Amino acid sequence: MRLVAIVAAAIFLLDQLTKWLVVHVMDLARVGAIDVFPPYLNFRMAWNTGINFGLLSGQADWTRWVLISVAMGIVLFVLVWMRRDPPGRIGLVFAGLLIGGALGNVVDRVLYGAVADFLNMSCCGFTNPYAFNVADISVFIGAIGLALFSGGKNAS
Repeated sequence: MRLVAIVAAAIFLLDQLTKWLVVHVMDLARVGAIDVFPPYLNFRMAWNTGINFGLLSGQADWTRWVLISVAMGIVLFVLVWMRRDPPGRIGLVFAGLLIGGALGNVVDRVLYGAVADFLNMSCCGFTNPYAFNVADISVFIGAIGLALFSGGKNAS
């Protein structure tokens, strides 16, 4: 469980640090957009009150608390799962990625009422209209990794 905690803490801190730098230091909340390496990497400020791709956005304020509760429930579920049936080192790393990312977005919802998304990437004639953050990447990789590598304790 120590590995889960270390990975989760590292991801949580990286996520919150990048959001603080982009939102407050670079003032992206006011500026709105910064081209970093167009079109491959741009910062585009987006306050996501919903879930992935803005689903459930614009709902009542109670939706924020439902989403916080769901995220905390998922964190608790993964922690219990890892404690009862640890899938090996790589599975524990994926669990830490998922937990750290989920907690990073929970903090945003509590502090700002929405998740601070700012990474925007496009390529090869495809213009991506969506923004995401470090926590989103971690949750995605963690969930896929757990689905693929949680089958046995011998995974390393």
